[in-house]
Amino acid sequence: MADNMDIKEEMNEYTPDIYTLEDEDGNELLFELLDVMEIEGEKYFALTPYFEDPQEMLDAEGEVVILKSEIINDEEMMVTIDSDEEYERIGQIFIEHLREIYDFDEEEDEE
Repeated sequence: MADNMDIKEEMNEYTPDIYTLEDEDGNELLFELLDVMEIEGEKYFALTPYFEDPQEMLDAEGEVVILKSEIINDEEMMVTIDSDEEYERIGQIFIEHLREIYDFDEEEDEE
């Protein structure tokens, strides 16, 4: 019985954090949280589109969306980054960090 508990706990540990976000047209989309970082006193989130169908996930192009934390009406919200410079800078930091976490290799990207 204890072995089953360990397996359930391990499965829960690897369950992705899924968020429903609304785009500018009001469409609800699912995203999986990849990472959260605090950079220069601001909190940022790296997310990727989430698909329940494994084939759709395989067909996806590995898009990563970077959002920023903002407190709106006493509630933390994920908001778009308005500055292109800030988005590019934070995006590069996340890319480097995610490569370290997931052990991506430059050579793999070129294949």
